[in-house]
Amino acid sequence: MGTCLVDSFFPHAGMDAITVLRQLGVEVVFPQGQTCCGQPAWNSGYEDEARAVARQQLAAFEADIPVVVMMGSCAGMVHLEYPDLFAGHPEEAQARALAARTYEFSEFMINVLGLDNEILSIAQPRSADQPTRTVALHTSCSSRRGMGVAAQHMALATCLPGVTVVEPERVTECCGFGGTFAVKQADISAAMAEGKALAMDATGADVITSADCGCMINIGGTLDRLAEQGKARSIPTQHLATLVKEALTGYAAATSGDPS
Repeated sequence: MGTCLVDSFFPHAGMDAITVLRQLGVEVVFPQGQTCCGQPAWNSGYEDEARAVARQQLAAFEADIPVVVMMGSCAGMVHLEYPDLFAGHPEEAQARALAARTYEFSEFMINVLGLDNEILSIAQPRSADQPTRTVALHTSCSSRRGMGVAAQHMALATCLPGVTVVEPERVTECCGFGGTFAVKQADISAAMAEGKALAMDATGADVITSADCGCMINIGGTLDRLAEQGKARSIPTQHLATLVKEALTGYAAATSGDPS
């Protein structure tokens, strides 16, 4: 499941995930009928509208195989919320079945494929002059508190060759995005984003990585604004899947996650 933000702003991250999965011997199917998971409508209280959108996903992902989702928030919507969304409706059993076989990206990599043990077997040999990276890891609220995969994020990032992982102060705090929260409470959201961005800058990281694109857009955009004011560095952002893919190929083609 690509998700809307990956499809619209980080398509290379989706392709990188497919590349890594295939390297691990996984056959990847990308249903062309997929669209939004329905989370924006559900979070805003529009249950009927959310179901109308979610039914498209039930149809697109009806095959009885694991579904790997590129963002923790969307994974949480399918895995945690679909059973409630369709409770008492004809699709309830189908929704529960889909929820049970839905995984966030890092969760699938670590818990299902055991990538932390297999990573060196598929990584290209590294020479002494190949660059290394200091990476600041951001785990979104949805991934940390909803899906409960913060440990999988860390395990995946830290097993990569040539990568040193750092975490900012107050690592569990929200970056201020929160979907519609950033619109409804813009001033509070901006203050939270600035605090998170400054904490990221203080780590000295070369790259910021996360498995939630909304957070990356929010933190990266805030850092760009602060950099223009001389208050922080502008730091590129990358989806965790891109970091994995590039670590396995010696960072041959580094790609910024900046959607501009």
